[in-house]
Amino acid sequence: MPADRTDPIRLVLNGERVDVDGMPPQTTLLAWLREARHLTGTKEGCAEGDCGACTVVVAESRGDGTLAWKPINACLRLMPSLDGKAVFTVESLRTPSGRPHPVQQALVECHGSQCGFCTPGFAMSLFGLYKNAHAPSREAVHDALSGNLCRCTGYRPILAAAERMGAIDAHACGATGWRGPGLAADGSRIVSADEHMLAAQLDSLARDATFDYEGGGQRWLAPVDADGLAAACAAHPEACIVAGATDVGLWITKQHRDLGTMIWTGAARDLAAVHARDDAFEIGAAATLAQAFDALDADYPELHEAWVRFASVPIRHAGTLGGNVANGSPIGDSMPALIALGALVALRRDGATRTLPLEDFYLAYRDTARAPGEFVASLRVPRRTPGLVLRAYKLSRRYDQDISAVFATFALVLEGDRIASARIGCGGVAATPRRAPAAEAALTGARWCEASAEAAAQALEAGFAPIDDVRASAAYRRRALGNLMRRMWLETGAHPPVATRVEQLAAAG
Repeated sequence: MPADRTDPIRLVLNGERVDVDGMPPQTTLLAWLREARHLTGTKEGCAEGDCGACTVVVAESRGDGTLAWKPINACLRLMPSLDGKAVFTVESLRTPSGRPHPVQQALVECHGSQCGFCTPGFAMSLFGLYKNAHAPSREAVHDALSGNLCRCTGYRPILAAAERMGAIDAHACGATGWRGPGLAADGSRIVSADEHMLAAQLDSLARDATFDYEGGGQRWLAPVDADGLAAACAAHPEACIVAGATDVGLWITKQHRDLGTMIWTGAARDLAAVHARDDAFEIGAAATLAQAFDALDADYPELHEAWVRFASVPIRHAGTLGGNVANGSPIGDSMPALIALGALVALRRDGATRTLPLEDFYLAYRDTARAPGEFVASLRVPRRTPGLVLRAYKLSRRYDQDISAVFATFALVLEGDRIASARIGCGGVAATPRRAPAAEAALTGARWCEASAEAAAQALEAGFAPIDDVRASAAYRRRALGNLMRRMWLETGAHPPVATRVEQLAAAG
């Protein structure tokens, strides 16, 4: 079928079908909401996805009559990427009866707002949690709010509101239909008739050919499958390939760049899946970070903390693992872990696909092996190996929402007390994500003991020449790498754990 060159962007806003035409495709959702729709409850704070003041919730059809509810940052989301989706802002929470939504009522009852600037973003992050969890744990609440900053209220009353909102009677508040909770006490999904109708409406907006949109001298191509993506990249090798726009969005909001022709990966449905095969996870380039991390958690629970500390829930719902890899940042937190696991990256150009070990994909600072017209099609991550001992460590100034000073992942395969193989992925200490061959050589074939760990630690300290910057000095980074190797030994070696030794020393006085 021909591309839809003349069609507008079609979305549902707060329950109303809206068509948008003639707008430059690099217009952000935040700018459109505030300037064109005058929905000023959604605030602009940092304009880079860190503060959460612009949080809204996007609903996407799952194709089975239900909806996926995803909090996202409106300041980074480009308008054409919302084609065929539903957007809900804080204004939509007002119930037909005029009473506050349970999320809003909980914030009132728990005194969760002072100046109020950040409150709409908190309310929408809480609404996303309200639709995706029943009686969430404190850990789940912390994770849901990790992308929202408050400068005056303090977080304790907001956390209390998150625990309170589920106990407020939704029907008494008039929060029926799509405004109601998403999960029942038994974990079953609650899907109202309104949600079924909205899912059907979004299904009717789904395209079966490339969405080709122009506005303001810019062009947006959104192929619906990998073949279409390959054709678009071959025809426009100079185009900017956009995935979640969690970094590309900053080129717009901070650098004010004109991106010209953009090719979006997010509409390619066959690249949006994660397949857990017998030998590997096949992660399509359009699969979100949240999808990929959830899948990898099944085999590698040791990486869970690293994934939780990767940006925030709204960023993980928008960004993709393929985009994070293709971006090539030396401080991208996924790459050291994927390198340690032996991940491969598949690159496609026209009908040809080639596969590289992920560590070979990075050539120099922000320079990769991707050729013009080529795109990252998928990632292949091996399934867990028997005998694997795995640890990932992130060092940063803040626990949440911070860039790594050092990120190191250690993957040792033990046969008895011998190290059959070792892979170490490092980030933040070189111009690219890198392996540590000297340290791996010091470990491979050796006994897993304090001496081999110390030899590897010294090799790590000598093997990198990191930079000094505001996050950490070069000397700190080198020493930290070595100490993380020593930490792994203390946590996994054949001796009592550190905590036990500390307790013994305390008991001895």
